[in-house]
Amino acid sequence: MPSVLTIAGSDSSGGAGIQADLKTYAALAVYGMSAITALTAQNTMGVTGVHEVPAEFVAAQIDAVFADIVPDAVKTGMLANAAIVQAVAGKARQHAFQKLVVDTVMVSKSGIRLLSDDGVGAMRELLLPLAEVVTPNLPEAEILLERKIESREDIRDAARAIQAMGARHVVIKGGHQKGDTAVDVLFDGREFREYSAPRIETASTHGTGCTFASAIAAFLARGESVPAAVGHAKDYVTEALRRAYPIGHGHGPVHHFWRWWGEGP
Repeated sequence: MPSVLTIAGSDSSGGAGIQADLKTYAALAVYGMSAITALTAQNTMGVTGVHEVPAEFVAAQIDAVFADIVPDAVKTGMLANAAIVQAVAGKARQHAFQKLVVDTVMVSKSGIRLLSDDGVGAMRELLLPLAEVVTPNLPEAEILLERKIESREDIRDAARAIQAMGARHVVIKGGHQKGDTAVDVLFDGREFREYSAPRIETASTHGTGCTFASAIAAFLARGESVPAAVGHAKDYVTEALRRAYPIGHGHGPVHHFWRWWGEGP
């Protein structure tokens, strides 16, 4: 059975982080494992607290997994600080991570920083060069590049610049763009591909980025190419948004199990 390791933070409300990742893996028929980088106190209305796991213990979790079950793909989410980024990059080299998907989690929807400034620098220098796929949204791409991204050509220039940092494939997500269509742009160093879907008007958007990156990792673990994995992940997330049902008083989660539960339990 294909397997994926997620290295990410825990969301106490279950909609994002490792909880979203593990739900995605289960929905897409891969075996999910986790190394927790941080505990967050959060709900659909926002993050109220963060407790970072010592980098040495993050590394120990990764070692324990690889000593027994070597994953077919690895996905990173919230890494919190430079020490954890350094530890993860070190383990990526030591264990020769296959098909590493880096979700550049930096800021929560409520504005809480989820990656320190020195962590951003460490991600640029140490982790992106090891990534098979990196999946920034527009605000994250702006932080990585320290410049505004506004036009369609800006997006393509940003993809080129991030790919030049070492990632083999860059997907700049279009969820923060305006308009009736959400367009994700994939760049592999040679050509661009665009993946379009109707923008879903819903408050249930919590964990969208985590779910998208995890779905890419799941499809890669199942043997699909990067372009195919991105396309199937886009379709999966679009339906998870479309079929979500209200939970909580803020931004509720997407519906990871829409194939099995329909519109709700």
